[in-house]
Amino acid sequence: MKIALDAMGGDHAPANLVEGAMLALREYSEISRLYLVGDPDRIKSELQRLSFSDARIEVVAATQVVEMSEGAADSVRKKRDSSISRCVDLVKSGEAEALVSAGHTGAAVAAAHIKLRTLPGIERPAIAAVMPTSTNYFLLIDAGANTDPSPKQLVQNAIMGAAYSRHVLGYSNPSIGLMSIGTEDEKGNEFTKEVFDLLKATSLNFRGNVEGHDIFENPVEVVICDGFLGNVLLKTIEATALAVLSWLKKELMKSPVRMAGAWLARDAFRAIKKKANPDEYGGMPLLGVNGICIIAHGSSSPTAVKHAIRQSTESIRTQVNPHIIREVAQYNASASATLITPSVQS
Repeated sequence: MKIALDAMGGDHAPANLVEGAMLALREYSEISRLYLVGDPDRIKSELQRLSFSDARIEVVAATQVVEMSEGAADSVRKKRDSSISRCVDLVKSGEAEALVSAGHTGAAVAAAHIKLRTLPGIERPAIAAVMPTSTNYFLLIDAGANTDPSPKQLVQNAIMGAAYSRHVLGYSNPSIGLMSIGTEDEKGNEFTKEVFDLLKATSLNFRGNVEGHDIFENPVEVVICDGFLGNVLLKTIEATALAVLSWLKKELMKSPVRMAGAWLARDAFRAIKKKANPDEYGGMPLLGVNGICIIAHGSSSPTAVKHAIRQSTESIRTQVNPHIIREVAQYNASASATLITPSVQS
C-alpha cells in the first residue's frame, strides 16, 4: 500500500505528522511506501530528532502550505505546489493509493474534488465521521463537505455511508437514520421530508427519522444530514465529551474519598476516556471522490495521525470505492426502472 501524508498540514506540523508516520510504519507492515510531502529540510530534521529511518519513506518536496485563513478554492488555484495539492497529485497519478491530511479541511475537500473528480453516480463528496455510542459505532455523514446539498445528494450520501459501514466497519445490514426534529414520519422541514420520501423508496435499511438523543440511546449505524448540521453536531459532541471528562476529573479531585474511589475505578475511567478520545479514530474519510482521502483534525496528535493512516489502509484493503460505485449504480437503475414502469404498463 502506498500512502501520501501531508506533512505540513495541521497545528503541529511537521512534528506530529512525522511522528505519527513513524508510529504507523512500526505497526502497519502492509504499507510499502509512505510519501512525506512538504518542506524536505523540516521533515528530515524531524526524522533525525526521532532517530528514525525506514526504507519505505520517501520525502516529496512541496514549497507551499495552505494557511487556515485562506479560502479553499483559491488555495487550489493559487498554491499548486502546496503540500495538500501535491498529495492529491500523487493519488491522481497512481503513485499513491490514498492521502492523509490534517491541514485545511476545505482545501483538502476542494483539491480532491477538483483534481480527482467524483465517482460515477456521485454529484458531491461527503465527509464521514465515525462516532462511538455505548453499544456500537455509527457513521455521521455529511460532517462538513457539502453544506447546501440537494435531497438527491443526501440519498447518495446514505448509499456511500451504508457501503462504508458495511465493508469497512463490518456491519452486515447497516441501519440508516435521517437527522430531524422528531422521529415521526411527518416531522422535519420541507427539505428533510423530501429526503425522507426518497430514502423510504430505496432498498436501504432505512429506520426513519432520528433525533439527537436517538443517536446515542437508540443508535443506527449511519446518520444522514447536510454538511452544515453535521459539522455543528460533530463539534458539539466532541466538545461535550471533553467537557464531561474535565468536570468528572475536577469532582473526583475534591476529596480523598472520591480520589480513592476513582483509583479503584481507574480501569473503567481509562476505557471511557479512550472511547471518547477522537485521537483513537484518526480522521474522517472523504467519500465520493475518485481516490481515498482521509481528513484528520488540525490538532491531531501523533496517535491520531497513526490512526488516520490506519483508516487509509482499511479503505484500500476493503476496496470501498468500487463498492460505492456498484451500489450507486444499482440504486440509479432501480430508480430509472420505477420511473418508466407506468408508461410501459399503459
